[in-house]
Amino acid sequence: MATINMGKPILDKNDRLAAENRAAFDAAGVFVLDLMASPGAGKTSTILATIAALRERYRIAVIEGDVASKVDAEKIKAHGIPAVQINTGGACHLEADVIARAVGQLDLDGLDLIIVENVGNLICPTEFYLGEHAKVMILSVPEGHDKPYKYPQIFQISEAVILNKIDTLPVFDFNEDEFRSVVSSLNPTAEVFALSATAGTGVAPWAAWLAGRIEDVRAAALSSGGLK
Repeated sequence: MATINMGKPILDKNDRLAAENRAAFDAAGVFVLDLMASPGAGKTSTILATIAALRERYRIAVIEGDVASKVDAEKIKAHGIPAVQINTGGACHLEADVIARAVGQLDLDGLDLIIVENVGNLICPTEFYLGEHAKVMILSVPEGHDKPYKYPQIFQISEAVILNKIDTLPVFDFNEDEFRSVVSSLNPTAEVFALSATAGTGVAPWAAWLAGRIEDVRAAALSSGGLK
């Protein structure tokens, strides 16, 4: 009996559109970050801390993905940063076509960094390439150190992992050594940044890593003649 895989054509179409997004980002010298996490892990607070650390050096915009509401986009705009809200209406992830539409509302040539806040989910966003230069996931201390065991794929595809809310370590039974060990076994090259986005603790090393990636994309665009 023949089996029809409906997922493959959907992913193939998404990957084609994502490749078009990536070509546009590369030509403009804009680094795009796909930020993933569970609800409540601190995506928006991490974005705000990142903006505070980098806004004097780089021009930043944010694409906010949520099932509903525009609360997070309004928080970003209140800090003077361009933000585009995407409401998925129930979908558990963002796809390349909606990213293209959101980018169409931004001045791509006037940016250095776009942060995409994906829908709060540790499963669905792993399957969909958006054209981003890096996927990074956030785990907060209250979620527990066993998350890499339960959701290995998101740790495997993430170029870096942010351990957020480290100021709560004394309150929760979180084994940071075990967490780092499991992450390393799943993804030996992934950087792990321990920070508290709201307190500002540990943000500098994360911001420095991101700045290095931004400079790499800008340098590549300059060398190809795509960045003016």
